[in-house]
Amino acid sequence: MRFIFPHALMRPITINGGAVMRAWYDIKEMSTNRGQDEAGINDSAARICSLIDREIERGIPASNIVLAGFSQGGAMALHVGLRYPHKLAGIMGLSAYLLFPDRLQTEYAKANAQTSVFLAHGSQDPMVPIALGQSVFSILKSGQWPVEWHSYPIPHSVSPEEIADIGRWLQKVLG
Repeated sequence: MRFIFPHALMRPITINGGAVMRAWYDIKEMSTNRGQDEAGINDSAARICSLIDREIERGIPASNIVLAGFSQGGAMALHVGLRYPHKLAGIMGLSAYLLFPDRLQTEYAKANAQTSVFLAHGSQDPMVPIALGQSVFSILKSGQWPVEWHSYPIPHSVSPEEIADIGRWLQKVLG
């Protein structure tokens, strides 16, 4: 088993007053699709795909790879995983949301249309409203993805109960 934890690039984030920090893309606002940083999202998606491709070249079947992330990382895991052209073992979005949800039905990869998705969110999350996570669940459920939804009474963080649920899900998708 191999774990890869890539770092996002340093970039200014509009929603944080332009402060430079690690981020997969600029966030202009959390409430809508308008103004998403498509160039930043596409650049980060290409970087993530190249990491997956490198592991496949090393002999790891795509069907043994799980994409996972928290917050922006979770949004990227969902964005890339649902569109990746080879069957993945699973996709995990923690305190996450969908990027360009209106495009998913035309952009998703058939290879991952039945890939298990684990979603978890804190009910007291002040950074990424739980409604955004619930929206991911609704969209994926209506699209027939095998998706699990978990919420926990926590803020923008991870809890021991969540980690236990993640462990059970990983055992299921990785055998």
